[in-house]
Amino acid sequence: MLNQFKVDGTVVIFDIETNGVARKLIGHTRQIQSISWSRDGRFLLTSSQDWKCILWDLQDGSRVRTVRFDAPVYIAQLHPFNHLLFVASLFEDQPVLVDISNPTPIKRILPSAPLRATEDIDPATAAKQAAQDAKHSTCVTIFTAFGNHIIAGTSKGWINIIETQSCTTIHSMRLCNGVVILLRLASNGRDLLVNSSDRVIRTVLMPDLSQLGIDLEASAIKLHVEHKFQDVVNRLSWNHVTFSSTGEFVTATTFMNPDIYVWERSHGSLVKILEGPKEELGVVEWHPSRPMVVACGLESGCIYTWSIVSPQKWSALAPDFGEVEENVEYMEAEDEFDVHPAEQVHQRRLDLEDEEPDVVTMDSVKGEDVDGVEPFNVPVLMDVEDSDSGEDVVAVGPGTMRKRTPGAKENEEKVTNGRKRRR
Repeated sequence: MLNQFKVDGTVVIFDIETNGVARKLIGHTRQIQSISWSRDGRFLLTSSQDWKCILWDLQDGSRVRTVRFDAPVYIAQLHPFNHLLFVASLFEDQPVLVDISNPTPIKRILPSAPLRATEDIDPATAAKQAAQDAKHSTCVTIFTAFGNHIIAGTSKGWINIIETQSCTTIHSMRLCNGVVILLRLASNGRDLLVNSSDRVIRTVLMPDLSQLGIDLEASAIKLHVEHKFQDVVNRLSWNHVTFSSTGEFVTATTFMNPDIYVWERSHGSLVKILEGPKEELGVVEWHPSRPMVVACGLESGCIYTWSIVSPQKWSALAPDFGEVEENVEYMEAEDEFDVHPAEQVHQRRLDLEDEEPDVVTMDSVKGEDVDGVEPFNVPVLMDVEDSDSGEDVVAVGPGTMRKRTPGAKENEEKVTNGRKRRR
């Protein structure tokens, strides 16, 4: 599934199999800031500048919970194993951990000030340092792979690791001099991707925090910067960054530029620049199991995809068709060209016609099941006109959607009625 979030607060879920609109979620009144899927893909958390977060059930498109805050929401993320727990970063306010198990949400404030070692505190300037630390504000928060800890990035370039249960900071590290704009974790849960306002993208290697208290002490936590990706010539700023599905590549969209940069992590070198449309791109994402990159245009709101064109596989057309790389000697089967009675051939064809093929049910993609959790599939739509937004979204070509122009529906109805009268 593919998400599109609009300035007016509408969330549109596209089905990449049919290019149809599977769901249109209407509940926010201002720009959507972030979305977060549950582990099984059934629930979706959306945050907006209208000071609300909404948890949606994609089974029927209903709202499970609506949480209001005292400030616009910058980003929110669901707990990896509990869709009724999420963390949210707010504009000019403290981040919160929200439990929505009950209709009345429970909000717990998370700290933003960094944790400093005792030997790093100068008694002569301790009061001044504490006053400066109090000015830190958290810009982005994400859960670790198991959800036992929260990683927070501050406006002063610090990374804080917060324990989820106690909401206390157990480790802090000064990463850069700018604002931490975005944090992303790779699929292995150990590689951290950081985008900051100093125009440098960093990959950070993290310890296994699940072993904290067993084989790892809080004082032994170390974060190591692996690579720094930047454009030293043009000094480009980066809008959005993400890992590839396997974590081998880093992808970023650029500020005031339509290109997408792709680096590989083994050597830290630039391997590809994806040339896109003539508009600036915002959010960029990799498909979790396919070689596909998706980005959203900031001016038009269109969603663009880049993928590898797969060669034609004739074996997909016939199960008994074998593909060979070079000429091989063909061995004829003993009964291959036997002549069967016409009645027997005709009966076989009738038997095959009686079987009803299932062209609606989708098989689960190999590798989608995570920890025994069966993935949830939003119902597939065979026609965009069957979708929730079929009246205002039309298909203009394979994989191309656009909004219906004002008055177009009335014109289509007039043309249809005119044709009927001529008949």
